Amino acid sequence: MPKCRNIEKKKNIMKRLFITFALIATGIGARAQGWKMIIEKTDGTRQELLTSDIADVRFAEDAVQPTLEDKNVDQIIIKEVYNGGCPKDDGSGYFQMDKCIVLYNNCPQQIVANNLCFAFCTPYNSNSKNENYTADGELIYEGEGFLPARNGIWYYPGSLVIEPFSQVVVNVCGAIDNTLTYSQSVNYANADYYCMYDPESGYSQTSYYPAPSDVIPTSHYLKAVKFGQGTAWPLSVTSPALFIYQPQGVSPREHAANADNLWYSPGVAQTPVYACIKVPAEWIIDGVEVYNAAKKEDNVKRLTADIDVGYAYLTNQLGHSLYRNVDQEETEARPENKGLIVYGYTLGDDPSDIDAEASMKRGAHIIYQDWNNSSIDFHERQKCSLRD
Repeated sequence: MPKCRNIEKKKNIMKRLFITFALIATGIGARAQGWKMIIEKTDGTRQELLTSDIADVRFAEDAVQPTLEDKNVDQIIIKEVYNGGCPKDDGSGYFQMDKCIVLYNNCPQQIVANNLCFAFCTPYNSNSKNENYTADGELIYEGEGFLPARNGIWYYPGSLVIEPFSQVVVNVCGAIDNTLTYSQSVNYANADYYCMYDPESGYSQTSYYPAPSDVIPTSHYLKAVKFGQGTAWPLSVTSPALFIYQPQGVSPREHAANADNLWYSPGVAQTPVYACIKVPAEWIIDGVEVYNAAKKEDNVKRLTADIDVGYAYLTNQLGHSLYRNVDQEETEARPENKGLIVYGYTLGDDPSDIDAEASMKRGAHIIYQDWNNSSIDFHERQKCSLRD
């Protein structure tokens, strides 16, 4: 973890400098007012501070801060969810620490999104007992305008830039080349990819979070706030209710760490095992309600209708993903796509019959469906697109 070691090294150097100045000031008495700390910034400017005026020296908790203005944030969509794991080569079971989320810029303008957050709704699985319904069959939090995010959240502490008709891959766990061990998994050792990696948050289980590949820059590491129990973010391997959001007027950390935002389903113990935070509906950009294909009679909605009115079935353990359907009319209407669109899609039931990945490799600009209805917006794909 070179980033962590470098930060600790800097902290120790600054602490020694501060202690040195403080000791000199203390020993010299009246002359202490003449000792100054001189700070030279990278832009060439200097700042002088009297040591007697300095109470503490420390680094901010998040080293990366937003630097660009938000643009077209509402055009971010979840293009693909890969969470169900893949078979092991020896047939002994499946590899479940094999998850990623692919975001996409569905418009011809650049997107800039500050402090973009990832969360999932409670309960973990779509077929689990759900205490969040009224006697009339309505979600109790829908009328209150929020979603309950379970266990913890991840966020990118800065400006995430997505170019027109481009994607961002976010590894959820195991940001390494998994294909070296499991041939049907994904190689995440890619300098363009982002990853959820923040052991200091409490999400430190090394089987889920081995040190990321050296090719992934540390500036692509997401941060986390854990308010639940456990040492790994428990994104369901069968059926998560995943959503992305952007806090307004408060940082992701301040919001998620604020005890006033904690929420618990009715009838459960108010302990970290069941802890959720309230995420205002107006902050939510996109969401996908995933249903367990093996439990079709037991699935229950968790996302509210304003976020996702439908659902998409996923069969786990086979290396399958949920992939967004192509908007055929809009994609074919773009003049630059003439002669670049590939038809005859064979990896899932997309009504457009357009092979989006093959088309993009030829330079086509794909527009995906976005009706806030996963029942018509998504299909089950036979393999994660990162393996194409």
